[in-house]
Amino acid sequence: MRKPVELRAAITASVADLKRNPEKLHLFVDEGRVVATGAKTISFEYQYTLTLIVTDFSQSADTLMVPVMAWLRENQAELFTNPEKRPDGFKFETDILNHNCVDLLMRVPLTERVIVKVVDGRYSVTHAAEPVNEFDDPSSWKLPAP
Repeated sequence: MRKPVELRAAITASVADLKRNPEKLHLFVDEGRVVATGAKTISFEYQYTLTLIVTDFSQSADTLMVPVMAWLRENQAELFTNPEKRPDGFKFETDILNHNCVDLLMRVPLTERVIVKVVDGRYSVTHAAEPVNEFDDPSSWKLPAP
């Protein structure tokens, strides 16, 4: 699975406190499953909930939420574009420790498509790229005909 590592890197790069103190960010994969279709190949999809916990955080929650949302917009776009997934797409809880610090827990449902082919008698495994969100791709913008 590649998305937990990628999201950790994105958050750490964006949040100065976590760049200085990376031990405050904890990631866990919960409720993981492998879904295959029974097609000719053994390609499959990872489906799981990624739980992120940030401990002793003294900045605004926005400092964390904005980079997570930006990463999700690019890497799990259906949480924005599918109306059925929006309400439960990104959940959080906060434990208020004192007047200055909180522990923040975030839960995000993620998927990763894995393409498996047989090449020269050996398995070749690649992770499929996420589909491009056509609403954010300027090359797909068209003006209405006059």
